[in-house]
Amino acid sequence: MSLDGQGSAGLLSLSTRERWRAPRAAAIAGILFSVLLVTSLVLLRHAVPADPLEAGAWLETRADLVKLALNLVPFSGIAFLWFVGVLRDRLGEREDRLLATVFLGSAVLFLAMLFLSAAVAGGLIIAHAAEPERLLGSESFTVARAMTYEIMNVYAIKMAGVFMIVTSTVVLRTGFIARWLAFAGYGLAALLLFSGRHLEGILLVFPLWVFSVSVHILIDNLRGVATDDHSTRSIP
Repeated sequence: MSLDGQGSAGLLSLSTRERWRAPRAAAIAGILFSVLLVTSLVLLRHAVPADPLEAGAWLETRADLVKLALNLVPFSGIAFLWFVGVLRDRLGEREDRLLATVFLGSAVLFLAMLFLSAAVAGGLIIAHAAEPERLLGSESFTVARAMTYEIMNVYAIKMAGVFMIVTSTVVLRTGFIARWLAFAGYGLAALLLFSGRHLEGILLVFPLWVFSVSVHILIDNLRGVATDDHSTRSIP
């Protein structure tokens, strides 16, 4: 191979790596988001009864476990924002403005309600530590506990469903991941949008779907890099 050929191969290799870096970053961010949020939700479900009108006994016995779960929420939100941002960057000029608006808006609203719900729960822990006798059984506790439940199980879930629908539509238009994931996204999004607030484990649907999408992107990315690297080495 001539020097010019070596230079061309090097430039091609650099271009390949730049081209595949964005989806890999999105995949890693999506996996981190999914793992952190699922862990947080499982811990919360283990520590806090599902009944929004429960008396708050968990504040006496499992507050530390709830604190751990709530501390994971901001990091899962950061990973989700990175996931959304890298996906938009990857789509580039192929992104439809209408879909882009709903895509970004539903993602931001989901995170806002996730953070609000976590903040209210954290506030209950702080208030209980300051004045445990006054909080339990009070109207303030009942309202705050019900708000946390409603925000997560009604409003945040609906925004997650909208995000899944828009993402699945973009997938079908651009083909940047497998079509079966898009159709699965439509079905699961319908479950989130039309399910009742008392369906056990419904919160896990969204992060598990994001995890599946992210793993698929990562595997496809690694295969693409390996193929392009092999093609680069074959240049005479």
